[in-house]
Amino acid sequence: TESVSNICYFTLAGFTHSAFALGYEAGINKCTIDGNMVPPASLITFVQKGLQYLEMEANLSNSDADVEEDFSFLQPLDLITKDVRELRQMIKERKKGLQKERDKREKEKEKEKEKEKEKEREKDKETEKEHERERARIREKDRKEREKEVEKDRERNEKVRDREKQLEDNAERGAIPDQEEKTVVKQEENGISGGAEPMEIAVPSTSQTCEISSSDVMILEGHASEVCACAWSPTGSLLASGSGDSTARIWTVAEGTARTSMQNGPANVLVLKHVKGRTNEKSKDVTTLDWNGEGTLLATGSYDGQARIWSTTGELKSTLSKHKGPIFSLKWNKKGDFLLTGSCDKTAIVWDVKAEEWRQQFEFHTGPILDVDWRNNVSFATSSTDNMIYVCKVGETRPIKTFAGHQGEVNCVKWDPAGQLLASCSDDISAKVWSMKQEKYVYDLREHTKEIYTLRWSPTGPGTNNPNQQLVLASASFDSTVKLWDVEVGKLISTLCGHRDPVYSVAFSPNGEYLASGSLDRCINVWSLKDGNIVKKYTGNGGIFEVCWNKEGDKIAACSANNTVCVLDFRM
Repeated sequence: TESVSNICYFTLAGFTHSAFALGYEAGINKCTIDGNMVPPASLITFVQKGLQYLEMEANLSNSDADVEEDFSFLQPLDLITKDVRELRQMIKERKKGLQKERDKREKEKEKEKEKEKEKEREKDKETEKEHERERARIREKDRKEREKEVEKDRERNEKVRDREKQLEDNAERGAIPDQEEKTVVKQEENGISGGAEPMEIAVPSTSQTCEISSSDVMILEGHASEVCACAWSPTGSLLASGSGDSTARIWTVAEGTARTSMQNGPANVLVLKHVKGRTNEKSKDVTTLDWNGEGTLLATGSYDGQARIWSTTGELKSTLSKHKGPIFSLKWNKKGDFLLTGSCDKTAIVWDVKAEEWRQQFEFHTGPILDVDWRNNVSFATSSTDNMIYVCKVGETRPIKTFAGHQGEVNCVKWDPAGQLLASCSDDISAKVWSMKQEKYVYDLREHTKEIYTLRWSPTGPGTNNPNQQLVLASASFDSTVKLWDVEVGKLISTLCGHRDPVYSVAFSPNGEYLASGSLDRCINVWSLKDGNIVKKYTGNGGIFEVCWNKEGDKIAACSANNTVCVLDFRM
């Protein structure tokens, strides 16, 4: 090619003799190709194709090159002046430069993605703040409602005192005293034929001997806000209470009567603070609490979304944080290795207590979880404002049972003592009984006239300490009544009409013979399950949020809206 180039140059420049001499030396005249048959510019085309081949060889023969990368074009001058090895080196360096550019662009993209993520996080924070503000509004609404109830209690007290004074004045003038109210037995229709009709028990006169005297009541003072939860230790004389003042308290209630206990001085108390310093931060309200089966640990749930575990000496053993909303319900399993919490964030969490970490989070509900209850050591039920009930099992990623049938918020779920039947109650004015053997409810209990707030199973029947007694379900409603149900046939046994305001809590005595109920009318009634009559009655100074029996069955504790806990002696 070099000789051909020189010949072309000499010929074009007019040096024909030099061109002939060079062609002769190169042996061009001996070529068998007829020059007249070669098209014009063939030499240029031939040289172009040679350059293209050289360029392809430099690219494709480069051992460091990736054949999937862009083809690297070279300048004609480079192709003419450099050999293949030099061209390969050029291509290698050029591709390194391109890779750096790509890396730079990737880094810029990553920065953009990180900025987007940061924006999302800021958005989530704003959303969470909005949720917190919404929860605060709900909390403030609840507080105002409770204040209204307290105000109603005060007005009611004034009316009672005025009436008592009027009766005393009438008695002094020789007026005939009011006759005692009679116990009325009313036949009710319940839609099921056969058997005895249910009874409605009216209020007995307070002048009867069933009224508990103040000397048989111990008032535990110290909380600075309403007390919404209380629970006796299952093994001793310790009583726990939880309040809106951001504290829980463990009271040591001495054995014997309230009279002898008060003579020995006030009850010893441990204050479990859920916030350092001031104790009026509403975000730390203690909403629920539960003792483990051995009575050695107390778990508390708070409005700040944290569960805490305390020793009987008041030491904070664990703080369990994962929920993003208030905890409304909290339960230990029987074995005591798992703690179950249900939250406003629509999730339930099973905590490994020994490891002090969450074992599994269950995210099936579409509304806040209102109640949770263990069926056994590994499976449990949850209820929510989304009208649904789910039965879940530790280790399973989906519910093992779904119960749909309520048309309103499901306020409470409770397994029977044998773990075979699940009872639920709702704002849809119904209670239902479910079985793991079928999808639809077994019984639909519709006798209440307003929302049903809570329910409890009696500690009777198979698998209990009272196996020869009938299993009974009690439901408490905003219609001011408590109803007792025979769950074997789904029939109403009786209606207990002793309250004037919504009933918030019911609890069976350990022997299954009595039922205590607490209402916003400030009254605690103790009913005999044999005849449905009130055998004991106490009227306090605030609406009652919860009642509970100690393990011996001789004391009843109740917490109320006037910031106190009262302990009643119960001896028949």
